[in-house]
Amino acid sequence: MALDKDLKSIQEVRDLMKQAKAAQKELQSWNQEQIDRLVEKIAQACIAQAEPLAKMAVEETGFGIWQDKVIKNLLGSQITYDYIKDMKTVGIISECREKGLMEIAVPVGIVAALIPSTNPTSTTMYKTLISVKAGNAVIISPHPNAKKSILETVRIIQTAAKEAGAPNGLIQCIETTTMQATDTLMKHPDTGIILATGGSAMVKAAYSSGNPALGVGPGNGPSFIERSADIKKAVKHIMDSKTFDNGTICASEQSIVTESVIEAQVIEEVKRQGGYFLDEEQSKKLEKMIMRANNTMNPAIVGKSVQRIAQMAGITVPEGTRVLVSRQTEVGPTHPYSREKLCPILAFFVEDTWESACDKCIAILENEGAGHTMTIHSENDAVIREFALKKPVSRLLVNTPGSLGGVGASTNLAPALTLGCGSVGGSATSDNVSPLNLINIRRVAYGRRELEDLRTQSGQAAPAACAGNSGCNSFTNADIERLTREVLANILNK
Repeated sequence: MALDKDLKSIQEVRDLMKQAKAAQKELQSWNQEQIDRLVEKIAQACIAQAEPLAKMAVEETGFGIWQDKVIKNLLGSQITYDYIKDMKTVGIISECREKGLMEIAVPVGIVAALIPSTNPTSTTMYKTLISVKAGNAVIISPHPNAKKSILETVRIIQTAAKEAGAPNGLIQCIETTTMQATDTLMKHPDTGIILATGGSAMVKAAYSSGNPALGVGPGNGPSFIERSADIKKAVKHIMDSKTFDNGTICASEQSIVTESVIEAQVIEEVKRQGGYFLDEEQSKKLEKMIMRANNTMNPAIVGKSVQRIAQMAGITVPEGTRVLVSRQTEVGPTHPYSREKLCPILAFFVEDTWESACDKCIAILENEGAGHTMTIHSENDAVIREFALKKPVSRLLVNTPGSLGGVGASTNLAPALTLGCGSVGGSATSDNVSPLNLINIRRVAYGRRELEDLRTQSGQAAPAACAGNSGCNSFTNADIERLTREVLANILNK
């Protein structure tokens, strides 16, 4: 009798966990050099297949642009490898004899890696590399809509790992994709940590699993163009970012906020670079496409081109349009343009001063996307610092495209496709997640002080020895001063 699909998937996860546990135990005997060779082989295999895997991902999911997914695949392989290759992640990673401290890296064990459909192949590469670099086994849980391309990516990685001598079962992928399988993986007692990249419901489930988890919240980053900015370059960065892979990176800009004093210049430049400002009627038509009836983002627009979105909304746009722009004044959960839109759609807000623009950006982030990312285009260091001090984000990107800067491609942030949102965004970290987030630190500390030293430091005298007298009390200076005051008070009272 054949098992039902859900039961089959649960059993599959249990079997994968057994193999992963044995493989990870074997990996623990490997030194840093062996781990580094394995990581290099995996990275090389991913780099070699960056283009065909990008094409496969677009063909399967319908999201994005394959040429841009090649860049994402290189981010998840080459750029990630270059960043992590010299990290100490195995054995003794630091030692200070003077202080008597030693730090030892301890792998978390088995990483449950949840992969989204928007960046399927690149995220699989990235999560595998950082997991193995930290000495862990990894089990991939693919999004059902990107299962084929994810499984092919895992197959390429497994082949490279086998050639490098990796234990069987070190890198695995769930093939029977069900919600029950993912739930079993997240709640399994042998799961060391969950790397959750995807929708809010899935991330919340990861944090509710009972196991450690690192997840991300939704992005909704505004981009502020301040009056001192190089407007031409600022608009170029925003347009490059919002059109990159049709806006599927969650760090991409969702709104432009600018000052009234430069409003005309910004509008002119946006139009010149392919932005089309919708009229009121067109804005209302498109607005109905952005959110579903349950007030969540409509997956039908995710990663689609401007032309496809316009067609679905029943509006006509000029040839060469790259981004659809809608003038807005209101922010809130019932105002779709002020929400996250993983496609080439931007809201456009104008404020009289940078202070009110600052408040508008905060309102946008508090509406959705708190803790994630925003960008600022400015040459005024004082304004940049004020934004840095006040904005509820984990990444404030300056004079760079949001999508590329947030993931560490155009900045010196850690290359990552899992971007922590900190406590304000409901995340356990604000980091761009790296191998250092996937190890525990065992600290060895040598004794450097005795109890008597601590008493002396706190202003107490070391107690006199009371050899052979079990009734003798140890008096400190404070005790003696207190008793002296009491004796004097008694004498004076008499």
